[in-house]
Amino acid sequence: MSMEKTEKIWMNGNLIPWDEAKIHVLSHVLHYASALFEGMRCYNTRKGPAVFRLEEHIRRLFDSCRVYRTEIPFTREQLKSAVLDTIRANRLESCYIRPLVFRGYSTLGVDPTHCPVEVVIAVWKWGAYLGKDALNDGVDVKVSTWRRMAPDTIPSAAKAAGNYMNSQLIKLEANIDGYAEGIALDTFGFVSEGSGENIFLVRDGVIYTPPLSAAILPGITRDSVVRILTDLGHRVVEGNLPRESLYTADELFFTGSAAEITPIRSVDRIPVGDGKRPVTQLAQKEFFAITSGEKEDRYGWLTSLHPASDRHQR
Repeated sequence: MSMEKTEKIWMNGNLIPWDEAKIHVLSHVLHYASALFEGMRCYNTRKGPAVFRLEEHIRRLFDSCRVYRTEIPFTREQLKSAVLDTIRANRLESCYIRPLVFRGYSTLGVDPTHCPVEVVIAVWKWGAYLGKDALNDGVDVKVSTWRRMAPDTIPSAAKAAGNYMNSQLIKLEANIDGYAEGIALDTFGFVSEGSGENIFLVRDGVIYTPPLSAAILPGITRDSVVRILTDLGHRVVEGNLPRESLYTADELFFTGSAAEITPIRSVDRIPVGDGKRPVTQLAQKEFFAITSGEKEDRYGWLTSLHPASDRHQR
């Protein structure tokens, strides 16, 4: 999917033209992946454009940076305002949002201490991440030959650029083999996550999802789906899932800011359940009803682009 260029990018406190957002080729980040980032969406609700769970995404960005001893030269409030300002500057009603914190140009060694910390926020239009029909029809996936990281190697809870080298291997293998996505196992052989999505499994009406200890990113859409389904009376269990549970599930679906809630149609060419997906459809219906403004934002998840007096839709 090609990227649709917008007008402005927020970089180190200033809105600049898209084509002027550049860095030096010897910047630390290009050589050692010293970057932390976020991905979130702005939805065009019935009350106007609103960012989904802005507060939680910015908090996770700061958490990721703390793990990597990277001090962001802006406050949380400044970055939240910058996200809204960037969307307004590009006159977008709905978009994908990418805040990025990285080590820039100064010295070139593994130690990033003396390299400046730079911050970028970009926004652009982005449709269904796994394909235009994926939200309705589901996707075909495979169990990847690549495993997720061991817990004492790279921290999976930090949304770090380096983690996504592993994700690239999972995604490339899946695409080359004719699948939309891959599912990785953790170092113990339990189900972990997709290359950029968390996963849920439904069996006999109970909903399961791997725990944080399975080398997953603590997904914000994942948390949203857990809260929605729990409030609707469903039992949601965090626990280790063996590979074979993927083949015997009644339903499977991915969650993520980019993927939103995407059904999984088959795993390793084995169809998932009977294809009816009642729990997946319920999660989708409630999620999109909130993000569209069709239903009340009962969780306070939407941050409006309107003036401050009307910014938080409760």
